[in-house]
Formats: sequence, C-alpha cells, structure tokens
Amino acid sequence: MPQLDTSTWSITILSMVLTLFIALQLKVSKYKYPETPELKSLSSSKKLVPWEEKWTKVYLPLLSPQR
Repeated sequence: MPQLDTSTWSITILSMVLTLFIALQLKVSKYKYPETPELKSLSSSKKLVPWEEKWTKVYLPLLSPQR
C-alpha cells in the first residue's frame, strides 16, 4: 500500500495562508474611512411612532362594575 506524500503540505498551506492574507488586505484597502469622525446629535434622531401621532381611546375592562 503506497504511503501518502506529505512533503508538499507545508508549502501548500503556507502559500494558501499568504494568498488569503493578501486577498483580505486588498479587500480592506478599498474601504473609504472618514477623516474626522463626527458625533450624531441625539435629539434629531427621535422618530415618531404611529401611536404617538394620534390619540387612542382607552377602554375600561369589561368586568368593571357599572356606575
């Protein structure tokens, strides 16, 4: 039964890791980062939800005693 030749595994794994590293570096280098980060104002970020825009009637429970 022939033995598995593992003499080329180290160079294969090393070249694969190097190729993945270069590909990752090229992908990350395409991003544009802002020069000076700015804080967002918290007061303008409030959004109105539908139940805040209109008045809704509050009903009494059905089991409450009649007056």
